[in-house]
Amino acid sequence: MANLNAPPLHAATRPVTAVARYVASTLGLATFIGAWVAVTSLRLVPDTFLPSPLAVLAKIVELTHEPYAGSLLQAHLLASLHKFGVSYLLAVVVGVPLGLLMGRLRSVEWAISPLFELLRFIPPIAWVPFSILWFGTGFLAPTLVIFAGAFSPCVLNAYRGAKSIDKPLIEAAQTLGAKGWTMMSRVVLPAALPHIVAGLRVSAGFGWQSLIGAELIVGSTGLGYMIVQGESNLAPAVVIAGMVTIGVIGALIDYSMRALEDWIRRDWGH
Repeated sequence: MANLNAPPLHAATRPVTAVARYVASTLGLATFIGAWVAVTSLRLVPDTFLPSPLAVLAKIVELTHEPYAGSLLQAHLLASLHKFGVSYLLAVVVGVPLGLLMGRLRSVEWAISPLFELLRFIPPIAWVPFSILWFGTGFLAPTLVIFAGAFSPCVLNAYRGAKSIDKPLIEAAQTLGAKGWTMMSRVVLPAALPHIVAGLRVSAGFGWQSLIGAELIVGSTGLGYMIVQGESNLAPAVVIAGMVTIGVIGALIDYSMRALEDWIRRDWGH
């Protein structure tokens, strides 16, 4: 006789899947680091081309208490996060409402879509010359590039979320008297929220990549600027230390957004 109290199959296999994923991820990372150690230990390439993982780790520790390119590693990181945070927040505040309006108001969609379709295919790094012309090389120059990278995913996913709302839900809300701001805040926004959060995750990744690209060219502070200075001084350990820091912070941002997305989908019933 079947055990009616047994947990569902998907619930029972979920821990096994999580463990398998963790093991596979760990093995993949260990294989990469092992290959790196082998290449540098066997002197297959010179240290000036590829320093060992221990040398990079030692450089990261050194950069936390000895300034490089004018600042400590954590100061460069905070400068990058500051520029990213301001630009990303602006992209969300402007992009999400615009996408919702485009999804629900046909007149707004007709007016904005041609210009938006033109601008969203321009690579963010192409805005660097205008950033320099308009803002110089200070704090505001990279923010325009980051905004350009983060803006489009916010608009697109909010638009798709608003478009995907079931028509009977809108009609029921209209029957109950919802319109204008009430319709957008009480019906459209909650229904489109899973799409919006998915867009925020993609937007954060594009924005972080755009930030580093901008700092490599126009920055005077930040991780990208530190990498450029390391390249100019023929210090590959500094370059790789900056790249590792960028990758770790980018992964943490993505994991945070993924956790938010999972929470929204679970608790909002999507």
